[in-house]
Parts: sequence; structure tokens; C-alpha cells
Amino acid sequence: MKSLLRSDGVQNLLGWILGVYIRLILNTVRWRHENVDCVEPVLAGDSGAIALFWHGRVPLCLATAPQWWRKRTRAFVSPSSDGQFIATALEMAGFPAIRISSAKKGDAAKARQAVAAIREAVTWVSGGGALVITPDGPRGPNEVIAPGALQIAKRSGQPVFLMGIAAHPATQFDTWDRVMFAAPFGRGAVVWEGPLHVPSDADDAAVSALIADWSARLSAVTRRAEALVGRTPPATAH
Repeated sequence: MKSLLRSDGVQNLLGWILGVYIRLILNTVRWRHENVDCVEPVLAGDSGAIALFWHGRVPLCLATAPQWWRKRTRAFVSPSSDGQFIATALEMAGFPAIRISSAKKGDAAKARQAVAAIREAVTWVSGGGALVITPDGPRGPNEVIAPGALQIAKRSGQPVFLMGIAAHPATQFDTWDRVMFAAPFGRGAVVWEGPLHVPSDADDAAVSALIADWSARLSAVTRRAEALVGRTPPATAH
């Protein structure tokens, strides 16, 4: 069964279904944006940008599409077969993927792939493109930013924006990322924060401190989005 679910045909079908669903949610939910003006200079200008939201809000992510459609925008997606349907759905929405995975210690092949993907991402945002990342994906831990996003920001010198996304009514499943699926015709909110920067001379300790700070900030804007739609956050949320 697992091999069937990961087959190209099934992944393409799942991608099409997700692509239709995220368009439906964009067009039927009443979306409210808070502090969206913070990203306007980047959207109206020529600089690149990096945008972060938690992995569990992928089914709601097109709430931010009207903003990012104004720039050349790509998405970071895992190269695993499980990530293929997400890449398919996002490409349907106009956000082609850069495929990346977190390499396990000792896995030289995946480490090379990760380095190549980060290099491609740095080139993309340095050239004025926007890159959307779920920084706790593809394996978690939930709501903890992995170092890759900050390395791209450090090497490119481009600003980072945080996006907290929530909707109500919605169902959250008991997955590692507490994935949220919204019902059509409900209420939704996106809370923006930024721009944030990683200094070019930041050492490992400084990057680690920023990871902790930005993880807390991204969780805070996500909780704020939940509050705006009248949703009580789960007890397990940090």
C-alpha cells in the first residue's frame, strides 16, 4: 500500500486534488490580513524575499498567493515521493518548486542535494525572486525552524517575512505537524511580520539564537491568526 501511495500516478492525482482544494479555500474563505503592509516595499520593488510559514498550514497557503503572485516566486519542497504531490499542487498554483531535503548525518548523497538546492535558492532570491519555505518540514520537529532557511537569508542578504496562517472552521489532524484543513466559506487570517535579516557575519551561535527567536515569533503570529478567526490553539502547540 505504501509503495502504491508513493507511485507517480497516485502522487500526481493527490497533487491535483490538493491543487484544486487550495484554490477552493483561497476563493471561498473570507481572508483577513494583518500587518501586510510590511511586505509591500518588497512586493513593489526589485529585491528578493524569503517567506516562512509552518508546514501544517500548507493546505491554507494560497491565502498568501495574491501577495506573492506579484513577484517571481518559488517554493522549497522535499524531493521525497511524499513531497511530490505538494510540489504538483503548488506548481498548479503558479509556484514551481526547488526540491530540498534535510540530510541525515552520514548521508553524503542527500547532503550534496541539500547543498545544491540551497545554492539554487540563494541564486534565486539574490536575483530578485521570492522563495516560500515551510522551515519545519519535511520531518519536523513541529514549529522549529531548520537552519537552511537562515543560511539562505545569510548568504543572499535578502529579507525574511513570517506568515501566521489560520482558518475557522477547520480540522486539524494528529500528524507530526498538526496539519490544518479549512472548510469552505469560513473565516481565515494571515498575520505578517518582517522584514527580518540574518547578518552576513553571523556565526553558528548567532544563527542558533535567531532560530530560537524566529521560531517563537512564527508560532506567535500563527497563534495570533488563530485568535483572529476565533480558534482555540491546541494544547500541544508551542
